Amino acid sequence: MRKIRILTTAFTVAGMSFFFSSCNSGDEKKDDKTGSADTSAVKKPEPSPKPSNVMIIKHKVANFAKWLPGYEAHDSMRQAYGLHNYVIGRGVDDSNMVMVAVKMDDAAKAKVFAAMPGLKEAMQKSGVVGPPTVMYYDVQMMDSTTNASTTRVMVTHKVKDFDAWKKEFDSHKQARMDAGLTDRAVGYEVGNNKMVNLVFVVGDMKKAKDFFTSKDLKDKMAAAGVDGPPTVFFYNVAKKY
Repeated sequence: MRKIRILTTAFTVAGMSFFFSSCNSGDEKKDDKTGSADTSAVKKPEPSPKPSNVMIIKHKVANFAKWLPGYEAHDSMRQAYGLHNYVIGRGVDDSNMVMVAVKMDDAAKAKVFAAMPGLKEAMQKSGVVGPPTVMYYDVQMMDSTTNASTTRVMVTHKVKDFDAWKKEFDSHKQARMDAGLTDRAVGYEVGNNKMVNLVFVVGDMKKAKDFFTSKDLKDKMAAAGVDGPPTVFFYNVAKKY
């Protein structure tokens, strides 16, 4: 009789142990699933940083080789106003027509720099001929992909509505590609998105010039709300920093 009681007790304990171990096993599986779900969550890619805004100066020089050292000698002064060397271009039709693009930290500080009396004197000393044209652009797109061609074309024009214009511009990309043009940069004047600035890589000069005088482009610009004739400037990259 005593042996029966001992056996009964043993079976009872064993049964309870099995019950509790089964419950714990189920809990652990549930936790494992939760943990794996957390670790396998897909992270959203972070958006690309906005391109730096740029200050663009266009002017003519008497002699490019003499002007360049004078320009570079004032690099520390530009940096003090948040301006950083980026690209220097020389006109295709007139190599003494110079385009200087510098990245700017702050448009207000850049404007203070451009208005400095000493800057005008320094430019004249380095051989700048006539008054410069200065523009400040909020860059919306910049493609820095390496390209074999160092020839560029900059286009500046007014638009009635930037969003409406951009839609038409994007839809015309294949026509630009067929003309040997690669989109390089899209931006507008700081505080005024109706003054647009564009830069393209030129793969074929003849095709590009034909494109800019074509009826197709004229009609597309009209449909896009371009206000007035554009300014088109072909240049070669003379130096990139």
